[in-house]
This record gives sequence, C-alpha cells and structure tokens, in this order.
Amino acid sequence: MALDLKQSLRLSQQLLMTPQLQQAIKLLQLSRLELEEFVTQQLAENPTLEEGVKESTEERILVERERERTEDQVVSERMSEAANIVDNIGGDKPGEMDWESFNRMQDFNNAPTTSRRDTDDEFPSHENLSRSGTLQDYLYAQVGEMDLSAEERHIAISIIGNIDDRGYFQSSIPDIAAQEQVSQDLVEDMLDVVQHLEPNGVGARDLKECLMIQLRAGRLKNGVVERIIEHHLHELETRNFQAIAKAMKLDLETVIDSVQIIADLEPIPGRQFGGVDAHYVVPDVYVFKVSGEWIVTLNDEGLPNLKVSRMYEKMADKMGGSNKEYLSDKLKSAHWLIKSIQQRQRTILRVTQKLVERQKDFFEKGVENLKPMVLRDIADDIGMHESTISRVTSNKYVHTPQGIFELKYFFNSSVAMSSGDSLASASVKKIIHDIISREDPKQPLADQRIVEILEERGIQLARRTVAKYREQLGILPSSKRKRYF
Repeated sequence: MALDLKQSLRLSQQLLMTPQLQQAIKLLQLSRLELEEFVTQQLAENPTLEEGVKESTEERILVERERERTEDQVVSERMSEAANIVDNIGGDKPGEMDWESFNRMQDFNNAPTTSRRDTDDEFPSHENLSRSGTLQDYLYAQVGEMDLSAEERHIAISIIGNIDDRGYFQSSIPDIAAQEQVSQDLVEDMLDVVQHLEPNGVGARDLKECLMIQLRAGRLKNGVVERIIEHHLHELETRNFQAIAKAMKLDLETVIDSVQIIADLEPIPGRQFGGVDAHYVVPDVYVFKVSGEWIVTLNDEGLPNLKVSRMYEKMADKMGGSNKEYLSDKLKSAHWLIKSIQQRQRTILRVTQKLVERQKDFFEKGVENLKPMVLRDIADDIGMHESTISRVTSNKYVHTPQGIFELKYFFNSSVAMSSGDSLASASVKKIIHDIISREDPKQPLADQRIVEILEERGIQLARRTVAKYREQLGILPSSKRKRYF
C-alpha cells in the first residue's frame, strides 16, 4: 500500500469561545455581590480602569452643548441652580436654622465616653456591647470582667475561639490542652467557666449538654425533664410522647408538662446574634408603581462606575514596542469589561420588564395570582436563548411591592384546575401554606385532607404532590405538627 501527501481546502464554521466571550458569560451569571467583588478586583489589576461617572451618549451631548455656551450663561445658570438648592434643603432657609439645637447635639456627640474600668482596656463592657456584634465578642467581653489569672484567661479565650456561631464548642478538652500545653483539668475547669456565661447553653459540645446547662441555670427541674433529655431525645424530636410515657412508666400528661419545659429552652444559644444561616440579599432591580404604571429600574448603588483612563490612552499612542502592546491589551480588556457589564445590566432590565408585563396580576394582587411561565416564554419575547435567560435569572433579585424575590421564582410549572385554567406551582404552595397556617394545631390536617380542600377549590393535585410541596415549604407532616400544649 502506497502512502502519499495531499493538500485540500475545506470550508467549515466553528464556534470559538474567545476569552472576551467567556468573560461576558461569566459576568452574566454573577450575583450582584460577586459582580462588585469582581469589578473591585479588576480595578486593582488593570491600571487603565478608573472609577468614575460613566459618560452616556446623552451626557456627551450635554457636554458639547455646555462648551458652546458663553461663560456668562454657564455662570448665570449655575448661580440659579445653587440658589434653588439652598432654598430647598430640608425645606428650611439658612436663616431658620435652629442653632441652639445644633449646639446641643454637638455637645452630645463630643461628650467623652467612660470606660468600664481603667485597669483592663482590652475588653469592652458586655453590658454595653451591642447584640448586633458577634457571639465571640460578647463572650470575650464577659471573660474580661472576670477575676482570672493570665493563664486562665488565655485558656478561656482559646475555648471561646473554638465556639461556632451556633454557640457550640467545636474542639475537645485534650486538643485544647495539647495546643496550649496545659493540663486537661485546667481546660475542663475553664470550659465550665465559659459554660456559665451568657447566653445560657453556650459552650456545649452537643444538644444534650446544651439543654442540661440551661436547666442548671435555675430553670424548673423535676427529674423527669433531665431523664427525657438524657435518654429520649430521639422520641422528643419525632414528638412521640406516647413512647416516652411508656418507657418512663409515666402518664402522658406528666410527660407533656415536662416537654413544655424543654420546649422553652434554646437549642441554638447563638441564634440571637444573627450569625446563624445569615443570607444577605441586595436587589439587582426595583419594580414600583408610579401613576398607575409599573416602572422597572436597575439598582446601581454600590456598583463602581468604570471608565477607561484617557491618560493611558494617550500614552499608548506615543509608546512603541512591548510597552505599547501591554497597554493596548489592558485598554482592550477595560473596554470589553465595561461593554460586558453594560450588556449584563441591559439584559437584566429587559428580562425584568418582560416579567412585569407577563405577571402584572402578581405585582397587583400577590403570590396567589402568579401565572405559569417557563424560560422559553421570556426567551422568545426578547429574542435570546433559554440558557441566557437561565443565567440572567440565577442569583438575581427583584424588589417588588410583594417583597424581594429571585428572578427564578417567577418561572413555575402549571397545575391544572377543574375549570380548565392553570395555576403556577408557587401559587399552589402559597395556598397550601395558608391552609396549614389556619389549621387547629391540636388536630393538624393530613396531606389527604389538604388534597380534598384543594379539590373543593378546583385545584387537582395528588397526595404525593401535596407532600412534596409541603416539604419544599419546610413544613413538617401532621404527626409532627401536632401540639399537646
């Protein structure tokens, strides 16, 4: 068999993911907080990027017109604007300022603050420490007020450093002892000291110890409560009070009375400090009604306004060689970043506007009026691919008169009704939530009974679908919702 070489021409189309396109897609799916971090990072890495006021086309036109005016006209207009601003500040004129009140406020602001004690400035007073601070700060402050030796205080601080935001001790006595090179007895003594601090239950190693610490703090104890916590936490979690009564050979009423004491305890001591499962949401877009019309506006607050440095543009024109190539690459990256961010914001705005058009009943009347909608509906409206709409609506939030919602929230499957119409699944979930919220807590509604109530309203759902929606709402089954007191 002979081998030979040949040349041939072939035309083909190939989609290439350029770095610029990859960046644009990445920006599209970033949340607002992630975008702010990314922009801040780019400002630090790219010297040709500057933070300033973006110049829109309209602003450039105004600048050109401003240059054409005479100096006298500009001065006159600015003087007039300044006078109007002064007249409108706070609705009061300068001559009407309450200087006496102002001076009193200045005296208050400038008043010296007194420290808790002069001998120890390292720790603030825990009485003056705001609960908006961290749990660890609150514990440190209390340790600072205690009469401890330097070694004891150091061990206590080390223990507090190993307490998580829930208030639980995440290390062990042997580990702390080895780390600090002290005896385990000393660590155990200082852990007991920490467990006597506020909030009650802090420093526990598990739920059982957390509840026991709170009982030790002076709450009513009758022996039954301690035995339930010690041996029947699982039955307590499943609310199987009959099993507890049978195992302890007590009547159900006595067990329920003891469970009521346990129900008043706090399983997460650090909850009051807000450090548990905190999720901060910054709306990307606002929707509000003005003169009967729904207005959609972007939230640009906190997002740096980017512009390309004109100084570096001029330098690039005069340079040559590798320096010119470096600056040109940075300038190109800066221009593309600004363009990508603007495109991202425009896309979010267009998607939200279409959402408002399709879901006016929701914005007017509430969640129960949310219509079924899929990504393809919006994609067809604005002429984009479904994957693009998916990226735009992920981790983006809208502030509405009904509350703050993720844009993804508005895309729901449909639930059939006996009338032939359909409801969005989110609307059905809201109806199920309302039904359960109005039930008798001593006789909670079973899933099958909820199916029957929905059917009376013309909503057709299977029992397993009701159970699925209930679980998605974070609602326990009827056997665990039942209250005995």
